[in-house]
Amino acid sequence: MTTKTVRFYEQAGLLPEPPRTPSGYRDYPPESADRLVFIRTAQSAGLSLAEIGELLLLSDTDRPPPPDTARVIAGHLHRIESRIEALTQTRDALRALRG
Repeated sequence: MTTKTVRFYEQAGLLPEPPRTPSGYRDYPPESADRLVFIRTAQSAGLSLAEIGELLLLSDTDRPPPPDTARVIAGHLHRIESRIEALTQTRDALRALRG
């Protein structure tokens, strides 16, 4: 991930601004890496940055997700499961052609 991307996530509010060293450099805590992985994984699953921000806010506050957020997550899960099923069928068809 590029520095520009990390700073974009900071500006978007997805990644808290890290403390600075005495010389002014950003000093990211170890949990920032986990958060960045989550953001990238959620993006690749089709979630928007706004939706990712909502999920991160919920995880930061330890509050149960509102019903609307649960509905958004359920919708994304359904689309992912449908894509997996379609990819599995395509894989099986390609294997049959190969064989």
